[in-house]
Amino acid sequence: MRCPFCGNHDTQVKDSRPTEDNSAIRRRRYCPACESRFTTFERVQLRELIVIKGNGDKVPFDREKVKVSMDIALRKRPVDQDRIERIVNSIQRQLETSGENEIPTKVIGEMIMNTLRELDQIAYVRFASVYKDFHEVREFNEFIGNLGDDD
Repeated sequence: MRCPFCGNHDTQVKDSRPTEDNSAIRRRRYCPACESRFTTFERVQLRELIVIKGNGDKVPFDREKVKVSMDIALRKRPVDQDRIERIVNSIQRQLETSGENEIPTKVIGEMIMNTLRELDQIAYVRFASVYKDFHEVREFNEFIGNLGDDD
């Protein structure tokens, strides 16, 4: 593993342990060249997932994009980072075990929406306002007005 600080290729693993949900291995590393310490995470990847964007472009699945979008929706909400990480892991596993290699962004967006709806309705509305691309206040009001109908 290359040192992120000095670029040295010869780093040493000082400690390894599974994450709380056993979805990854957390490794503490040390660089003898610059004496820096850093952490890496090693995850199992069951299959190579390709995301089909709205315009038809195909890009590799990036779990970090799912995490960032959830972090933005959940900013200043009472949900801890470990919970978000477990949710992102769950979404990734569902996608990997779906049997499909190519996943439309709409499927991923709906998975995030469904999860946020159960987790935190404020985050759900925040995410939906971007995901559904409301153009008028009326659309936003209709969406919020329908929240109580499904409970």
